[in-house]
Amino acid sequence: MKHFFCIILAAFSFMFLAEESFAQGAGVKVIVIDAGHGGSSFPGASYKGVKEKDINLKVALKLGALIEKELPAVKVVYTRTTDKALGKTLNEDLSARANIANKAGGDFFISIHANAAPKATSVMGAETIIMGESEKETRYNEDTLYNANKDELIDMSDENTAAMVRAYIQNLQFTYGEYSEMMARIMQKHYVKGGRKDRKVKRQLLKVLYATDMPSVLTELGFMSNAKELAYMNSEKGQNELARMLCNAVKEYVGYINRLSAGEDVTLAEEDDAQVTVENQPEELKPEEKTKAQENTRETMQEAKTQEPKTVVAQNQERQAEVSDSGYTIQILASDKQVKTTDSQFKGYRGKVNCYIGGGVLKYKYCYGSFSSRSEASQQLAAVKRSFKDAFVVRYSQGKIVK
Repeated sequence: MKHFFCIILAAFSFMFLAEESFAQGAGVKVIVIDAGHGGSSFPGASYKGVKEKDINLKVALKLGALIEKELPAVKVVYTRTTDKALGKTLNEDLSARANIANKAGGDFFISIHANAAPKATSVMGAETIIMGESEKETRYNEDTLYNANKDELIDMSDENTAAMVRAYIQNLQFTYGEYSEMMARIMQKHYVKGGRKDRKVKRQLLKVLYATDMPSVLTELGFMSNAKELAYMNSEKGQNELARMLCNAVKEYVGYINRLSAGEDVTLAEEDDAQVTVENQPEELKPEEKTKAQENTRETMQEAKTQEPKTVVAQNQERQAEVSDSGYTIQILASDKQVKTTDSQFKGYRGKVNCYIGGGVLKYKYCYGSFSSRSEASQQLAAVKRSFKDAFVVRYSQGKIVK
């Protein structure tokens, strides 16, 4: 536990300066690829004589080879290139993976895994996990994803640990959280393009993600408990295709971040948001609502081409003149594009949100309320979380989110 607290405290001090230096740095130069599990101690899931550790390693090496060939300016670092464990205990093993990434000065960390659902063998598809507390974890419920990773999750039953982790997650929103989410969304988009079933982006309190000082994701290639998917992931063809999907995602992300670091005003392809959503974002719309939302999205995209960020903020301040120049507010969503505050994705808060400009890839921050103190905002947070469970309190000044 003491070791865990030290990691969290070190992460806090590091994260205050992390986002600005990352966004204004030299772009993506080092990518760390982690083949999950390894060795006789930590084989991962096992079905029909096939072990997860072997699938993870084969896809990781294929992905690294593609990146080295197609992105020669990017250095690839592996946490392991052979079948071996990196520690005597699971905690040591997970810490060692993060330490390799941190010492290498990684700009991104990708951990490759395969999923399993023993009691639901028809379950299939690919999903990508980013650091965060899911609703199921908060209620200590178990599902397929929880069961697959429960030994690698942070124990939130201790109140002190839970408080520190939640504070860490809130600070993460200001640093690498948005970059991790963006990469996860891109990865899911390329899974879909490759014919994989989309199980969306999800949040979990994975130890290996909180310990890395860089944007990080853990991706689940598919379900070993599904006979069809097991055969696919264990085949040369399937591994090549999965590595190609991941490489295409890496190339898109690297290109985006490099242009952003160079000071260019760039956005991701417009179809990204239409194809992939984060699980913790608004629920599925009804058919008639989808049509209206699509029309609103098209209008918003056209407006985005002619409006400057400050115009969006000015419009919101003009619409809600009673909002003070500075104070605290509750962030409910963030986007890399401008969105109408009356859009259906804001649910019951349509027309009641303000847009502020902040750092990160998702620079448009949509927030509810204006409060004079953090404690006042926190009193309203529980109500907002019923609609947006990842909402959190932020401070704003002159139309911008500030740290």
